[in-house]
Amino acid sequence: MTAVRTPSSLWRSPRYLIWLASDTSKGLAAALFGFAVPLLALIVTDDPAQAGVIGGAGMVAKVVLTLAGGILADRHARIDLMIVGSLLGVLLAGAFTVLALADALTFATLLILNVLLAARSGVFDVAGESAIKEIVPDDAMGRAQAANQGRDAALQLAGGPLGGLLLSMGGWAIGAAMTLCQLIAGTTAWMLRRTEPTASVLPVESDDRESDAPAAAASAWRELREGFSWLMSRPDLGGVLLTVTVINLGFNAAITTVIYALQQSGYSEVLIGTLGAAVGAIMLGGAIVAPLLVPRFGAGAIAIAGLATATIGTVVLCWVDQPWGIVAVLGASVLLLPALNAGMMGYFMVATPSRLLGRANSAAGVLSMGALPLAPLVAGFGLAWLGREGTLLVCAGLCLASVSLAVGNRALRALPVESRWAEHAKAYESR
Repeated sequence: MTAVRTPSSLWRSPRYLIWLASDTSKGLAAALFGFAVPLLALIVTDDPAQAGVIGGAGMVAKVVLTLAGGILADRHARIDLMIVGSLLGVLLAGAFTVLALADALTFATLLILNVLLAARSGVFDVAGESAIKEIVPDDAMGRAQAANQGRDAALQLAGGPLGGLLLSMGGWAIGAAMTLCQLIAGTTAWMLRRTEPTASVLPVESDDRESDAPAAAASAWRELREGFSWLMSRPDLGGVLLTVTVINLGFNAAITTVIYALQQSGYSEVLIGTLGAAVGAIMLGGAIVAPLLVPRFGAGAIAIAGLATATIGTVVLCWVDQPWGIVAVLGASVLLLPALNAGMMGYFMVATPSRLLGRANSAAGVLSMGALPLAPLVAGFGLAWLGREGTLLVCAGLCLASVSLAVGNRALRALPVESRWAEHAKAYESR
């Protein structure tokens, strides 16, 4: 008999609740900083292109160092890595607070801080994402991922107005809130470690632990290649990543374009944050519905529907520039995204062996986020060269390409309902 068999069982699992508290605190810190950086960059530089460089550099750092994070997550205790990552987050958030108080936030300092915080996220966040497989059994993974989607929507709901309010007080307030969030994340990760000291993750077996640095580097490259090779050998997993990459670039560039355009049009940070909260409220509604959709509809069908909805919304945004009209369009666009993410991530967690999960997670992250560093650059330079409508049309074209790829991808279309994930994954293992 499994430990978790019904949705309510998740909420009676102390370890899952502690993990959720740690991951949520870390997520709120990231949401606050993610909200503040583009606006601070625009305030400091008054140049969308320079703001795009800051955002793009941080995304590059995160994508590249996610590869190292995957290796670490498979070599070392994942919960211990969560603790170390949170402590480093406290130090970096504290440094951001001090610089903001000293009125020393410039293009250079924002660029450096954004890169460092993104690098920390790349190295350590994979461990937290992978640790959930040690806490939640396969037959509850879809519901756990749906709950995580609800949590993420709630963070967006709270993060927008909270970020706008804090930013209206000054950048230091954002830094202080981030520091507190990272402290909570580290403390709850330590509690998770204490509840079951031996239940982390077995390190990857290796003969190179006592060898010199070149041999260790060779081992790391071998482990990294193993993660990529395994992922790309699975049509049910690797085959969908190009689709995800294209939609991530198109839709995130569209959202960034809208935010930059609103700021450049003179709308306040508080209003922009409130708009983000309104979209988050709609996503929260979608997350509430997600646990009903994932067990009843195939993950592939949900994914195609979600991609199509986001694409239609991006097209409509070209002709909507009023704040609450933007909320209505974006809200409709993201309504199915929680179910899409729950299905994709839930199946991925079930299908991936624990010993490979860190590297497979990092490989999937790099492949799916590989184009994300271009999103703020597309938005910043697009606004400067093409204007708002022209940039959004480019974004819409990318989203349309992702839908075409999804419809033509047989492996994606075949992904089943939650109850058949384990059986479906085993069928690919035997091929």
